[in-house]
Amino acid sequence: MSTETECFSARWARLRNRFEARRAAWARPATAFVSQPEPRTIGSYARGRQLSAGNFVFSGTLIQAPDTGLWDLGAPDRGFEDEQHGFGWLDDLAAAGDTAARQAAQDWTIDWIARYGGGNGPGWTPELTGRRLIRWITHALFLMNGMSGEDTEPFMRSLGQQTIFLGRRWKTSPPGLPRFEALTGMIYAGLSLEGMEAHVNPALSALARECDAQIDDQGGLPTRNPEELLEVFTLLTWAALALSETGHTPGNAHWSAIERIAPTLRTLRHADGGLARFHGGGRGLEGRLDGALATSGVKPRANDGLAMGFARLSAGRTSVIVDASLPPRGRASAGAHASTLAFELTSGRRPLIVNCGSGSSFGPEWRRAGRATPSHSTLVLANRSSSTLGSTGQAQQWLHDTPSFVPAEMSQAQDGLRLEAGHDGYKRAYGLTHVRRIEMTFDGRGIASEDMLITLDDADKAQFDHAMDANPLQGIPYDIRFHLHPDVDASIDMGGSAVSLALKSGEIWIFRADGAAEMTVEPSVYLEKVRLKPRAAKQIVLTGRVTEYASRVRWSLAKAQETPISIRDLAQDELDPLAEE
Repeated sequence: MSTETECFSARWARLRNRFEARRAAWARPATAFVSQPEPRTIGSYARGRQLSAGNFVFSGTLIQAPDTGLWDLGAPDRGFEDEQHGFGWLDDLAAAGDTAARQAAQDWTIDWIARYGGGNGPGWTPELTGRRLIRWITHALFLMNGMSGEDTEPFMRSLGQQTIFLGRRWKTSPPGLPRFEALTGMIYAGLSLEGMEAHVNPALSALARECDAQIDDQGGLPTRNPEELLEVFTLLTWAALALSETGHTPGNAHWSAIERIAPTLRTLRHADGGLARFHGGGRGLEGRLDGALATSGVKPRANDGLAMGFARLSAGRTSVIVDASLPPRGRASAGAHASTLAFELTSGRRPLIVNCGSGSSFGPEWRRAGRATPSHSTLVLANRSSSTLGSTGQAQQWLHDTPSFVPAEMSQAQDGLRLEAGHDGYKRAYGLTHVRRIEMTFDGRGIASEDMLITLDDADKAQFDHAMDANPLQGIPYDIRFHLHPDVDASIDMGGSAVSLALKSGEIWIFRADGAAEMTVEPSVYLEKVRLKPRAAKQIVLTGRVTEYASRVRWSLAKAQETPISIRDLAQDELDPLAEE
């Protein structure tokens, strides 16, 4: 599909959304609750207090306007606007729960109805409407407590009008998370609102089809985004519980998807309870993952092998998660990263080795930089990404020229666990295949690894020779990058042969390499969605040149001998986005 066709389709969808929103606003639906799901969203008390004080942080942008209403701010970008109209901030105000928070929630909700309830504004997409309905319904008691009758009636009527809009437009939401949001909102509304019951069965049938189409046999999504998988899982569990509480039974496809996803999320969970940060996903909101897993009641762990294309090595208090499968392709790759064979390592409650993360909340340049291979803890050949990112002019910046072969095998080593994996992302240009072997000891205190660049056949050797001819006698440069979490204190020890890594918990890890590559400690960044700007960090870089058909670099990570087996780590991380960086 050409860019012009996509732009026309988007404009046409916006026009239809606006028409159906205004058409729904002419309706006068019944205005009463027949049931109400329990609030299950997890908000932030600190963010709630900041919001009621006039500090608005949406999509990585801060606007400080204590005397300005939410809808008078003037959104600086689409992400900010979506967070406004999705009403996720209601979770935070409800978490604060004081008089100021309740007043802000009521004022901003009533003002939204007055300004946009007639079908105006950017909030009338199926996914935003579904997200908004979930919040309005689950926080209805919080919102309506002390609300005057003249405000209650428009609030209830708007709930019905938005449900009618969803019933007509949910099919136009993009497949994946947006459609799950739209359908879950329609289920919530159909179960909760008088006169809206007819929307339940169509939504359940559509949800079943979406579960079969989007959730694969291993409980993964086409985007391979762990945080997105968590959001889908959360919506499915919320919908299942709402159905059960009103005497309905979730369908087989619905419940089967929950049972497939839960073990996969457990595999993607680091030792500290956060998600692995791959393909545009972050660690997830604090407590969201554990809460969703507990709510689902699904206990089994994933089978040995890969989960949504990720391998997990775990022992003691240490977890390593590796991107060991083909990158997403086509539309699913619009937010994907060139991260093949990148890994993250967490020790106890402290991330040690990370990927830089998604820079989408900091603008298009940071987003593009975060998707490139050098922003991940893996090998980079000739300063090129293992998958090509689409040009900046494209409406959807899909991945191109991705690896076509990513074998991976997990096994038991002599004294621990082993992962062997490879990818051919550099084969076309250089004839070289990247192979990574990682071994973890049974107690989790040691990691031994090697990265290899090898030619596998005569055709590869010919391509390698051709690439070498372009730089005679110089070889092909490579970097192996290990991005460190900002809280890790790194210092070069032992005359430059090792790097000492100190965690806030008091643990000390020692990084060593075999000398086949030059080792340096260089600046890096850590891109967190909840922060207002990128955080400064460091990275260990092993630099060398490939001059032969096979080249290898060995490296290791081990806890210092004086580091105890168990550490009482009770220090709290600073989560306030307004705190000094």
